[in-house]
Amino acid sequence: MASYAVVMENLKERSEFMNESMQKSQTITDNMISILGSFDHRLSALETAMRPTQIRTHSIRKAHENIDKTLKVAESILGQFDLARQTEAKILRGPHEDLESYLEAVNQLRSIVKFFSSTKGLKSSIGMINHISSLLAKSVLKLEEEFRQLLNLYSKPVEPDRLFDCLPQSLRPSTGSDSKGDGAGAKEHQRSLETVVYHPPDLIPPRILPLLHDLAQQMIQAGHQQQLYTIYNEIRSLVMEQSLKKLGVERLGKEDVQKMQWEVLEAKIGNWIHYMRISVRLLFAAEKKVSDQIFEGQDSLRDQCFAEVTGNSVAVLLSFGEAIAKSKRSPEKLFVLLDMYEIMRELQSEMDNIFGSQYCSEMREAAIVLTNRLAETAQETFVDFEEAVEKDATKTAVLDGTVHPLTSYVINYVKFLFDLSDLVELYILFKALQYRSQYYPLTVDSYQSTLKQLFGDADDGNSKDQLGVITTRILQALQSNLDGKSKQYKDPALTQLFLMNNIHYIVRSVRRSEAKDVLGDDWVQIHRRVVQQHANQYKRISWSKILQTLSVQGASPGGNSSFTGEVVSNNTGISRSTVKDRFKTFNMLFEEIHQRQSQWTVPDSELRESLRLAVAEVLLPAYRSFAKRFGPMIEGGKNPQKYIRYTPEDLERMLAEFFEGKNWKGP
Repeated sequence: MASYAVVMENLKERSEFMNESMQKSQTITDNMISILGSFDHRLSALETAMRPTQIRTHSIRKAHENIDKTLKVAESILGQFDLARQTEAKILRGPHEDLESYLEAVNQLRSIVKFFSSTKGLKSSIGMINHISSLLAKSVLKLEEEFRQLLNLYSKPVEPDRLFDCLPQSLRPSTGSDSKGDGAGAKEHQRSLETVVYHPPDLIPPRILPLLHDLAQQMIQAGHQQQLYTIYNEIRSLVMEQSLKKLGVERLGKEDVQKMQWEVLEAKIGNWIHYMRISVRLLFAAEKKVSDQIFEGQDSLRDQCFAEVTGNSVAVLLSFGEAIAKSKRSPEKLFVLLDMYEIMRELQSEMDNIFGSQYCSEMREAAIVLTNRLAETAQETFVDFEEAVEKDATKTAVLDGTVHPLTSYVINYVKFLFDLSDLVELYILFKALQYRSQYYPLTVDSYQSTLKQLFGDADDGNSKDQLGVITTRILQALQSNLDGKSKQYKDPALTQLFLMNNIHYIVRSVRRSEAKDVLGDDWVQIHRRVVQQHANQYKRISWSKILQTLSVQGASPGGNSSFTGEVVSNNTGISRSTVKDRFKTFNMLFEEIHQRQSQWTVPDSELRESLRLAVAEVLLPAYRSFAKRFGPMIEGGKNPQKYIRYTPEDLERMLAEFFEGKNWKGP
């Protein structure tokens, strides 16, 4: 119990202590609240007292900021005035000393105008703007003159040698030291056409083009676009025309072409093909590069200027092609028409690319029209050639019955179309050596491709058929004409020999050319039989009568049996005088035939030997048989050599003189 009371006493004491502490804490809290309230009142009063001072301080700070801004604006304006004075001095000196610095000064003037235009409320702005605008007007006139002088100074006609140096090696003019007479140059040319690369020349030095571009931009910004257009076109058009003139291009019309000799015209056509290639791939391509760089960013002006500069030059080039296409058609023009047609096709994609803008549409269309017209003229020339062959009325006959010039001309014409493996190669080389200005442009494959283009789609197979039909008609027209010419001969044997020679020449030429694949084996076999028929007719007409003299029963004139070589051996009833008459008649007829036919010609050696052999195989056995049977009746008499004038060996030797085109000198 005692311990319990002690505990309770302790708790009571602690409770009283705590209560006393809490009362003291409350008193302290109340005192602190009273002190803080006093401070709040004092701070509020202080803030009220400081507010006017704060307001005055803010106003002072704002005034300082405004003063700073005003000073900066004033400095900027003064700087623009100072810059204007410096720039004006550069403008007045002109652009000749330092063009780049002058262009920079012009840009500064525009910046000054822009600055004062945006500065409102400044009385001097209007005056400064007017002054700077006046300077700008003067500067643009100086820039315009500088553009003219700079463009004119560096715009010079291109010398032909410089253009030739830009050509691929295979297309450059040949010289005496490097020309190849064995055809290697032409072959090299054909192989290299697939990979040739052209390098257009720099018509204006590359370092000058940026300056011209900057000048052009300044003139455009100043609203002087029309003046720029006029200056550029005047200078560059003249230079382009002078470059073509130096190259050799001349304006020729239909009347000029009609007056020219063929050799002169053919040379001009070869040159024109070369000029077209150089003009499109070098001159026009280089001119487009110039206009692209000077007028970069000004597409419409660029295209207009390029079209204006090149328009007249393109017209001059195409006018010659038009004159050829419209001139009187003749067979020899076919191949140059093919050449011209081919170069137009070759350059078509580049023409479309270089002259691709709307302002060049007339030039593109003119090129397409010329290409089509050349094709039409070439096709019509084929038809004309057929008619010319059929209606050829030359009265001059070949006296020896050899191949007529018309036949040679027509066959060479046809071979030129088909037998392209060697002939065109030689033709290319011939043209290269003849004109010495360029290799002739077409190759074997090129001609074949061109003909396919003219006579149908290259992929549908119709071109070969159409070409075959045309060739067949031409050869038919030739044979018809030869039939008419053969009737000029009074000797029917010579008529047959003439037809045999000419038809054989046609067949042999076809067999050795690509025309055989087009005409077919049947055509060849049919006409070989025609040759044999004319040979048989010749033998019958020439030798049937003389063979009858060697026949015992030769009373039936014109009989074909005598030509077979069958000589009746029965000499019953034949008198010595009859035998003498037969030998005399034989001698007379043979000498007459020998005299005439040794002057005739069979130009083909195989045909000539074949014909001689055919005659000998009939004549010599008949003569030997007759002489063996009836010779003894005369040999024992007076002057037997008067009747038996020839031995079989003599006849064989004399037969070897037939068809050589030689004058007869007697037995």
